[in-house]
Amino acid sequence: MSGDIGPSVTLPAALQALTSNPRLKLLLVGKTKIIQKLLKKANSEQISRIEIIHAEHIVLNNIKPLSAIRQSKETSMRIAIDLVKNGYAKACVSSGNTAVLIGLSKLMLKLINGIKRPALMTIIPNIKKKQTILLDLGANINCTSEMLIQFAIMGSVVAEEIINIIKPKVALLNIGKEENKGLDNIQKAAAILKKITSINYIGYAEGDDLLIGKTDVLVCDGFIGNVLLKTMEGVIRVIFSFFKSTDKTTNNNYFIQLIKKILIKKITKHFFNLNPDQYNGAIILGLKNIVIKSHGSANEKAFKSAIDYTIRIIQKQIPEKITDKLNILSLRSIK
Repeated sequence: MSGDIGPSVTLPAALQALTSNPRLKLLLVGKTKIIQKLLKKANSEQISRIEIIHAEHIVLNNIKPLSAIRQSKETSMRIAIDLVKNGYAKACVSSGNTAVLIGLSKLMLKLINGIKRPALMTIIPNIKKKQTILLDLGANINCTSEMLIQFAIMGSVVAEEIINIIKPKVALLNIGKEENKGLDNIQKAAAILKKITSINYIGYAEGDDLLIGKTDVLVCDGFIGNVLLKTMEGVIRVIFSFFKSTDKTTNNNYFIQLIKKILIKKITKHFFNLNPDQYNGAIILGLKNIVIKSHGSANEKAFKSAIDYTIRIIQKQIPEKITDKLNILSLRSIK
């Protein structure tokens, strides 16, 4: 029910997801009357795979996390996570308040044994028409070296299972590629990752390496990761919006219009896969259950992408695979 736009986006996206995924069943959590009104265009087959779970309240976007968590009992977000906790749903997808979603998920759902803190993780396409795992995106502003190592391990598992990369390349985001650069926690994490033979650690990467496909997994703390992701998405949206502009002075110039069409064709061919709507959805990685955060401002296409992404995470049993990896490495002892 929450997010910047709300059910007028999430419900049409949900219907699209039902159409393209015939085995999918959805629990729609929120105010019953609003949901029923927006489901009038749904066909009988879609309706047969929908269950409405009433929730009287929502978590507001501008509320402080601690206050929201204390007052969350009858909110759509709390009820949705509770459905996952009790095994009634395989996963939760929300466009709501990120801090509250992470806080409630940590409070109500258990962490994988050996994981100190969960990380917010997404998959980003690069210019090689491949994909890069990026984490953390904002769940942890300050990270110890132990946390960065665990993020690297979890990201490596996702790269293997979701992107189908054998021995994915793992890098730590830093201010330079030289070994003596960066904060102590990054240098300490690098030293330990070098010793883990089952992790293909390649060293440090810088911000401009993200979109060129230098690494398959890029690890950083949540503050830097969030700024990096939002900056990248903003630049890409500006580029796409430039070619959609309707400036009258340029629209009347045939030569400019011709150049514009040629550029649009080339940009679309080479960079359309970088459109943020294509990769919406960030998993709170490290939980025993699956919770996905969608952009609050996501449109229908983007929110459907988040649902499709969630289905892949469920099918690949990512939490279980991470548990298996940690058991093999016995990394609970690493400090």
